[in-house]
Amino acid sequence: MDAECGATVLLKAESFQRGGAFKFRGAYNRLSQLSPAQRAAGVVAYSSGNHGGAVALAARLLGIDAVVVVPANGSAAKLAAIEGYGAELRRYDPVSERREEVAAAIAAERSLTIIPPFDDYDIMAGQGTVGLELAQDVPDLTQVLVPVGGGGLIAGVASAVKGLQPGVAVIGVEPEGAADTSKSLRAGHRVNIGEADTIADGLRASEPGELTFEVNSRLVDDVVTVPEDAIVEAMQFCFSRLKIVVEPSGAVPLAALRTGAVRAAGRTAVVLSGGNIAPADFAALLASAPRAGQR
Repeated sequence: MDAECGATVLLKAESFQRGGAFKFRGAYNRLSQLSPAQRAAGVVAYSSGNHGGAVALAARLLGIDAVVVVPANGSAAKLAAIEGYGAELRRYDPVSERREEVAAAIAAERSLTIIPPFDDYDIMAGQGTVGLELAQDVPDLTQVLVPVGGGGLIAGVASAVKGLQPGVAVIGVEPEGAADTSKSLRAGHRVNIGEADTIADGLRASEPGELTFEVNSRLVDDVVTVPEDAIVEAMQFCFSRLKIVVEPSGAVPLAALRTGAVRAAGRTAVVLSGGNIAPADFAALLASAPRAGQR
């Protein structure tokens, strides 16, 4: 890969994190800040999958009851993981219901603390430990590529990396069908793109978070997009050449390198944000790109 890119490529494999994704960092940090009364009452989160699993796992470790609001048509593997960690599932219809409103109603009824997936400073700070570790482990970084959904991961990474190495470029990557942050940055304000359309379920944000956008508009150097077939090719490359299972959301920044959407330079770090995908779904996606990974 270094030879292909003409640079040193470093992979931050968050697929090996507890819960299978970077989300555990932010969830654990946020739940650790709760008061004794808030811990006793419990929490409610809303999630497409990985955040819910992270909250469920962190809650179990800290002895906190958790409810997770999830789409009825969400990933079966991710919903099973949330339930397996001991959280109560509340399914909603994404066509007729808004997950934020469902969570708010549950919180009001049970006096629970809402744990949002990205638009929260403690969540962003927890995700920022990805960048903290990169900056500490690689003192001569050139650039960092980060997948972008609601913007919490890249906000935290950019804050940490630029705080320690101000000259490092932080570049976000989105699927073409979920380009809310790239469009918002170009417009100079938050843009709602409606329903996102991508296989990367963790990146299906329709609009950047209010808090995350303020941070990212100051610190992020650029956000680029990649097509769906490039995401699948990157997944297959990870599996066949690197022996790493990465879900679509986690493969997006590597796809940017392999398509040339971002040019590698110096020491380029790529955040593989997660690996939570059912074996059948993984096999079906890889089968859809039989020649990928054969470079």
